[in-house]
Amino acid sequence: MKIKKLLMSRLTSLLAFFLLTFVCVSSSQAAELEEIIRRGQLIVAVKDNLRPLGFYDERGNLQGLEIDIAKRLAREILGNADAVVLKPVTNQERLQVILDNQVDLVIARIATTPSRDRLVDFSDYYYLDGTGLVTKNPNLQQLDDLSASKIAVLKNSSTIAVIRSELSNARLIGVESYQEALMLLEAGQADAFAADNSLLTGWVQEYSQYRQLPVRLSGDALCIAIPKGLQYSSLHQKINSAIARWQKSGWLRERANYWGLP
Repeated sequence: MKIKKLLMSRLTSLLAFFLLTFVCVSSSQAAELEEIIRRGQLIVAVKDNLRPLGFYDERGNLQGLEIDIAKRLAREILGNADAVVLKPVTNQERLQVILDNQVDLVIARIATTPSRDRLVDFSDYYYLDGTGLVTKNPNLQQLDDLSASKIAVLKNSSTIAVIRSELSNARLIGVESYQEALMLLEAGQADAFAADNSLLTGWVQEYSQYRQLPVRLSGDALCIAIPKGLQYSSLHQKINSAIARWQKSGWLRERANYWGLP
């Protein structure tokens, strides 16, 4: 009997512990927007090497379209654009940091895909990206001029299918990096480089001898990644309402134009 009572007592204690833990965890997660407000800081994962979306200026300050959006959200939620903590991440880290609860949001050039939709929720889009082309060849002015050209593309990228669909007679040259693409272009071994327009904007800003063709061959909606769960619905609604206002007022288009984005 004593052993039975002891076991029952321990079981009751363990049950109480787990219930208390569950309640505490649930309470802290259920008040995600309120927790951000109580904390007084919005923690956002961003890129720091992706001009003009997120990059360091000559003084070492982060700037770019996505940095502007993060600061504007801090102003919307906390009333202070400076109440934001920017955490630079790599492409491989972008979703993991939100799954690990290291950040509140991710604004780091993320386009929605079915596989990503299973991991996180997404806001309405703030910029419509898509496949474009850069060249320094003055004879290449429009898409038809590239019909039989040599075009560098990143290996295993979705850009390959887009270019094959639009320019079936072009010769595609796979490269491992933007630097390799630049080397091919400079050596005359490629006529153009195909990639996302947002990335190519940064390319042209850095290498002024190049220009972007005025084309967008696909549509990729860049969105803010938000943790999954009903407890984050207030935060999600707050962000979507802000994006809708920014679209209507023209603020997002103005900032995109400021950073040279097509």
